[in-house]
Amino acid sequence: MSHTTTTGRTVGRPSGDRGIAASTTPAQRWSFLGIISLGLFLVGADNSILYTALPVLRDELHTTALQGLWIINAYPLVLVGLLLGTGTLGDKIGHRVMFLTGVSVFGIGSLLAAFSPNAWMLIAARAVLGFGAATMMPATLALIRQTFTDVRERNTAIGIWGSIAVVGAASGPVLGGFLLEHFHWGTVFLINVPVVIVILVATAVYAPANQADPSRHWDVLSSVWAMLAMVGAVMAIKEIANSAGSTSLVLTSVGVAVVGAVLFAHRQGLLRRRGMPALLEFGIFRDRMFAGGTLAAMFAMFVLAGAELMTTQRFQTSGGFSPLEAGLLVASAAVPAIPASILGGMNLHRLGFRTLITGGFIISGAGVATVVWAVPDQPLWLAVIGLGLVGVGSGCVMSVSSSAIIGSAPESKAGMASSVEAISYEFGTLLSVAILGSLMPMFYAMRAPSAVSGDVDHGVDHPVFGAAAADAYDTGYLLVLVIAGIVAVVAALVTAWCFRGNPKEAKYSAHE
Repeated sequence: MSHTTTTGRTVGRPSGDRGIAASTTPAQRWSFLGIISLGLFLVGADNSILYTALPVLRDELHTTALQGLWIINAYPLVLVGLLLGTGTLGDKIGHRVMFLTGVSVFGIGSLLAAFSPNAWMLIAARAVLGFGAATMMPATLALIRQTFTDVRERNTAIGIWGSIAVVGAASGPVLGGFLLEHFHWGTVFLINVPVVIVILVATAVYAPANQADPSRHWDVLSSVWAMLAMVGAVMAIKEIANSAGSTSLVLTSVGVAVVGAVLFAHRQGLLRRRGMPALLEFGIFRDRMFAGGTLAAMFAMFVLAGAELMTTQRFQTSGGFSPLEAGLLVASAAVPAIPASILGGMNLHRLGFRTLITGGFIISGAGVATVVWAVPDQPLWLAVIGLGLVGVGSGCVMSVSSSAIIGSAPESKAGMASSVEAISYEFGTLLSVAILGSLMPMFYAMRAPSAVSGDVDHGVDHPVFGAAAADAYDTGYLLVLVIAGIVAVVAALVTAWCFRGNPKEAKYSAHE
């Protein structure tokens, strides 16, 4: 059965991309994977590196609670809003070009953020970083697909890719905590610049030739409407979860999301009627493996990001930890995630998607439950074990869900599949920060003394009500963790249904 490659040629099996693999040595392929992974590490770390920095930014830049949320969310919001468009654009101009462009913009955004004189400038710089990440991230998976054409080799490569995504997200708080204890807060961004230079040079040496297909259509309006829908949806969710949210802002955000979604869907239908490829073909979600992988990636990041953000904040605010100590604590989720992700990818053909993904969520849920039990009365090592279980479960889910998404999509939709995969991860993070980050002040205010109920960040320092405020903060922390645990259980049930029949590598390779 023939199909059209990203270069526009129609070929039979093996795919045209096998020529790429044949012209490179294993050392070149795995070296290039290291370069891609380094870029992905930057994307993941920058998503979480500010978790430990918020208290410092409040003192240094005098940020308000609203500005603090925007400093965190501006990056993933722009990232999610642009991902569909950048993935498809990569099919047109080539994923190597997109990767290099994204890395360059990321470096520029890092410099702007490092020297931001105020909170709003930092928010704008974070948006530039999101633009660079959105350009870079879909290209990483598409380049893996082009470089690794053997199914088992690709599964291992995606497993490593998935572990780097987990490690990047989990290492952000540690890296940020270390830099904040020894240097100016701007170094949490400035450290990206030398890494960007290394990636640019190494890509020129190891990356495969750029595969552009100028005949592919890229629709600007579709990207605009998609971003409008995403931004409106996230803003609506943030305001609904915020107990002090504005009703008018909720209604406006819902309206923007609905208008953006309707215009986007209408535009996709118009493109199909004109015989042009749509930015997103909704029919691709009819594949159980594709839909299940998308949901799994989103749920996994919701649980992991929520546990990380809330834990770093709790142990700094009411636990007396320094930024570095809090970062090291949540890093206990990163260490076991590496072997879990790699081994998951390597053994996918033996264990199947359902075992690894559903089992991963069960392990993550057990980890969250352990942390809830351990804080605040049990020994700290129990919380460390709980976070480690969250890391193991997340590692299993992430590498395998990526394989499900990328492997179930036809070659002609590689860019689209890579974008959906990246969106699912980032949207899960964005939802977690928006929902859990907004619920935390509400839960705290419900139990804190009225004198400090409006100061979730400094209430524990009050000379009279500090102990009661700390107790209220711990209660709020445990409640948001319970929500994260419930999400893990729901995800286990949903993915068990999506992957019923336990499709293994035979199903995965059916699209090769």
